[in-house]
Amino acid sequence: MLKNKLKNNEAGILLYGLTPPKAHIDESEKHRIAGIWRERVESIGVDGIVLYDLQDESDRNASDRPFEFLQTLAPEIYYQNYLNTSVPAIIYKAVSKYEKGELKAYLNGLKSGAISVFVGVSSKDTPVKTSLDEAYEIANKTGAFFGGICIPERHAKKHDEHLRVAKKIENGCEFFITQAVYNLENAKNFIDDYAKMPCKKAPIIFTFTPCGSEKTLEFIKWLGISIPQSYENMLKNSGDILNASVDLSLELFNFLYKYAANKGISVGANVESVSTRKVEILAALNLLDGIKKIIKTSPYSYTKGFIRGFGGV
Repeated sequence: MLKNKLKNNEAGILLYGLTPPKAHIDESEKHRIAGIWRERVESIGVDGIVLYDLQDESDRNASDRPFEFLQTLAPEIYYQNYLNTSVPAIIYKAVSKYEKGELKAYLNGLKSGAISVFVGVSSKDTPVKTSLDEAYEIANKTGAFFGGICIPERHAKKHDEHLRVAKKIENGCEFFITQAVYNLENAKNFIDDYAKMPCKKAPIIFTFTPCGSEKTLEFIKWLGISIPQSYENMLKNSGDILNASVDLSLELFNFLYKYAANKGISVGANVESVSTRKVEILAALNLLDGIKKIIKTSPYSYTKGFIRGFGGV
C-alpha cells in the first residue's frame, strides 16, 4: 500500500504523474479522456499516481510563457468523479489559492487513505490566502496524511533545502516529491547535505519528465528547472531529443537511486506524463519501464554516456 511505503520510508517507490483535463472541455470528453488514463494507470504497475493542481506561474518569470496556461479540473474532482481508478493518488494542492476554511473543508472531505502534497507560491509576489505553515497546521488538526515539495535548484542557490525539508518533516510531511530533475549536481549535493542531517528521514521521490522538443526544453527552463549547458547541447544535437531525454533521465535516476542508498537515503521516482502527444506518452512509459528495471535489478546499471565526472556508485 502506497501510504505504508511512504510512512515506512521505503526506497524504490514508483509514481506516475498526470495533469487533469482542461476545465473547459465538455463532460463527455472529460469522461473519454479519464477512461483512457484509467486503463493505462491500472496496467503499468506503479505504486500510485500524482495529480497536479496547476498554477499559471507567470509571476515567477518575466519572459513570455512558452505554452498558454489553461485552467484544468481540480485534481481531487478528476480523481473522484472521472478517473475512478483503484490506484492510489497523491493529490497536489496549491494552498495559496484557497482560504483556510476551504482547505479545512477539503481535508475533512477526503476519504480514508487519501494523500496530499501541499505546494507553496511560485513567487514572493503571488497573493497568499493560506501559507504552507498554516496548511500544515490545518492538516495536522484534521489528521491528514501529506507530503511536501523539494527543489534541488533552490538548494543550489540558497544551500538550505535540507534545512527546509527537515523543518517540513517536523511539521508533519511524510515524503517529498521534487520538481523535474535535469541537473545531477544539484540533486547530489542536496542528498549529501540531507544525509548529514540528524532529523528523521522521509523518502525523496525525484521527478523525471521526457522532453519532446526544443520548445518543451525552453518551457522546462522557464519553469525554473536547471539544465546544465552540456546536457542541453547533447539533447539538441542528439537527432532525437525525446529518446535522448529518456536516456538522460534513466542515467540520472540510476545514479541518484544508488548513490542515495549508499548514504542511507530512500529515493523513488515520479515519471511525469503530462503531454497529450502519443509519442511523448510512449516515451514516458518507456522511461517508467527503465526505472522499474533499475529498481528491481540491483546489479543492473543504465549507462549511455551522458553523465560524466561523478564517479561510480
